[in-house]
Amino acid sequence: MYAESHRDMPPPGGFEAIKYKRNLPFRGPSGLAILGGVTAVCVYGFYRLGKGNIEKRELQREKTWSRIHLVPLLLAEGDRDAYRRQQAALEREKEIMKDVDGWEPGKSVYNNPKYQPSEFIVVL
Repeated sequence: MYAESHRDMPPPGGFEAIKYKRNLPFRGPSGLAILGGVTAVCVYGFYRLGKGNIEKRELQREKTWSRIHLVPLLLAEGDRDAYRRQQAALEREKEIMKDVDGWEPGKSVYNNPKYQPSEFIVVL
């Protein structure tokens, strides 16, 4: 058994120092670096979005103007087609009604002068 004095005394040279500092390994970039990276990505994204919107607007403008410039051509094509159909209908009428006395091809069969056949075609 040890003597009372031996147990109450520190070992020769003293006790080892207590390690109380945290020793954590490096776990990645700091919060400020992450915030800077996210901000940079967002700024680049908004830049690309703006450029895309400008290009989309330009393509829409070009499509609109091309349609505007095509309207006279399409109207002329429609007029030519309507004239061709009208002439073909008159020829068919002449052929069908050739044996009827007093029949005038193309003349209205209605006695009311207010009636006018439709000259407009609605295309959707």
